[in-house]
Amino acid sequence: MRIIIGLGNPEPEYSRTRHNMGFDVINILAEKNNIDLSRTKYNAIYGTGIINGEKVILIKPQTFMNNSGESAVEFAKFYKEEINNILVVYDDMDTEIGTIRVRAKGGAGSHNGMKSIVSELNSEDFPRIRVGIGRPKSEYDRIDYVIGQIPEEEYIELQKGEKIAVEATEYWIKNGIDNTMNKYNIKPNQEGN
Repeated sequence: MRIIIGLGNPEPEYSRTRHNMGFDVINILAEKNNIDLSRTKYNAIYGTGIINGEKVILIKPQTFMNNSGESAVEFAKFYKEEINNILVVYDDMDTEIGTIRVRAKGGAGSHNGMKSIVSELNSEDFPRIRVGIGRPKSEYDRIDYVIGQIPEEEYIELQKGEKIAVEATEYWIKNGIDNTMNKYNIKPNQEGN
């Protein structure tokens, strides 16, 4: 079984913001694979289904970003799942818009949602997919940048990264993290995907 957690903020005003890339990827995965995301448990919206022959649980924590780990740890405990079978998908300012980075493990960086996940799971040893949102022109704009509304032209570019993240997630389910890193961690100017 695989547990896939997308990070975001639950209120409608955050639905089309850079900080909700994780939620967007979960929504696309659910729609593409006919998984009903209407159940609630552990302060999260979730759904179960099959992707690439594996049972999956798609989760969107509803605690707001800074407390995302509270839901994650409850699902991990309930299903007694190995840490390497828990994938977290989230936005990343250090990754270019329209691209992703896949990691087998690592620190949380400056992302508060990931800080909460790492803290609650008491581990950095879980795979993650970072969806690129690029950086604001100045650090002063950082909060507005991640939770502010996105111009249509840029939203189209962000959706390219979401699409790749969906593909990478499905690939991870079937092929594991090492193969997924090898396939998807390439520079935008390199050939292929």
